[in-house]
Amino acid sequence: MIRDICRDVLFLARKSQPAGPEDLSVAADLLDTLTAHADGCVGMAANMIGVSKCIIAFEDAGEYRVLFNPRIVKRSGPYEAEEGCLSLTGTRRTKRWQSIKVRYQDEQFRERFRTWTGWTAQIIQHEIDHCNGILI
Repeated sequence: MIRDICRDVLFLARKSQPAGPEDLSVAADLLDTLTAHADGCVGMAANMIGVSKCIIAFEDAGEYRVLFNPRIVKRSGPYEAEEGCLSLTGTRRTKRWQSIKVRYQDEQFRERFRTWTGWTAQIIQHEIDHCNGILI
């Protein structure tokens, strides 16, 4: 189901709660909403659709991926970026990392690790910031 985009800054500034198997429907709604906004959006976190759970969805080389409870465990190559967000007006400058290693859970809630670089790494960092209540 496509959900409305949350623009409530106080809600978005709250740290998200861990996700579990009962949140699979939230992940499906997140993917539906992301694909509905594909013309201007490459990633979303669950709080952007009004659900305070640590779930992100993003475009990765032409495919959509969902990560549950992602955490960056290693990073390298800092750089300055300018980003926009569907939930916020305008763009903001921020520090990002060229390469990140992420610990996350897949749709079966098995622990996984993966390294992403470049644009995809930047998207993931933005969405993890959302999960942590950091507004960029």
